[in-house]
Amino acid sequence: MSLISGIAHVNLTVPQGSLHLADAFYRDTLGLQKAPVPQAQRDILAWYNMPGGQQIHISHPNNTSELLTDTSRQHPCFKIPSPDALSELQKRIWDHYKKGGEGAPKDADEPGAENSGSKGAEYPTRFFARDYSNNRLEFSL
Repeated sequence: MSLISGIAHVNLTVPQGSLHLADAFYRDTLGLQKAPVPQAQRDILAWYNMPGGQQIHISHPNNTSELLTDTSRQHPCFKIPSPDALSELQKRIWDHYKKGGEGAPKDADEPGAENSGSKGAEYPTRFFARDYSNNRLEFSL
């Protein structure tokens, strides 16, 4: 029997000086609620609440070698409750990607096109994107 009951949070890193851009993607595009961080860390962390009590934490790396490469496969997977919600979110992310700007995703799977992940019958309906700092994100039923 596992003593682990779930995921409390996933921490993603962004370059120094870009923490303010997290709101444009995680709050405004993904619709996550911003959560308070400890007072002593409010300039170095951003936290976002997800339904079910999990959080996404955004922080700065300890050094530049910790930043993700363009091909890193490390990622969290966000569970989406319905096919309609998955389609709606993919369109919102795609629109933000096409619009561009500092907080825009660096890449996104286009709605209606084949997703950029591995293929096979074992994989549910899903799509991928990379946030403004190149963190790979999966969205799945």
